[in-house]
Amino acid sequence: MDMTNDRWEYTSDYMKRVFGRQDAHLSNLMTRAVESGLPDIAVSADVGRLLLLLTSLTRACTALEIGTLGGYSGIWIARGLQPGGRLITVEAERKHADFAQQQFETAGVADRVDLRLGKALDVLPDIATELGEASLDVVFLDAIKVEYPDYWRAVCPLIKPGGLILADNVLGGGSWWIDNEDDASRNAADEFNRLVADDPDFESVAVPLRQGVLIGRRMR
Repeated sequence: MDMTNDRWEYTSDYMKRVFGRQDAHLSNLMTRAVESGLPDIAVSADVGRLLLLLTSLTRACTALEIGTLGGYSGIWIARGLQPGGRLITVEAERKHADFAQQQFETAGVADRVDLRLGKALDVLPDIATELGEASLDVVFLDAIKVEYPDYWRAVCPLIKPGGLILADNVLGGGSWWIDNEDDASRNAADEFNRLVADDPDFESVAVPLRQGVLIGRRMR
């Protein structure tokens, strides 16, 4: 059978209903975020559960998130960390960071979340110096799409063997899809996808969940 728009919408809704279970705090988080003036662009609950599952399977102790927004995806990742683990999450907007910090505290994960305020490409060199190479178990990218290739170049050396690179919006976004070759975000996502796919140290795949999630594992 061919994929149609109606079939894709039904499939996406089905995935959210079946695999998108979430507690009361998470289910209302983005509603509160939008009411506070944040954009409604967080990952869906099924993607959040994927982040938790992959973080748990990797037995991650140290994770990095680029793009905190309201803290929704960060809570999923933090819950998947090993006891004593730490998530460093980077957010450029003060308003978003303040809202997210409140959510981390309410969700009971603030003790394992280190929120850094600043533009990712400005903050990443300091994080790299602080942590050193091969220090991260999980990296999740969900920020400015045109900067994805630069994020990759910055974080790639930080991922340890067996660690994961995860990225949202690798097949589409609010105003573009991967078949629109005239869009700058699309072209940056395509470049990022190919950089990871062509890296001999990584095995990777993109799953068509929501707007596309890339999963790459460092083999050596």
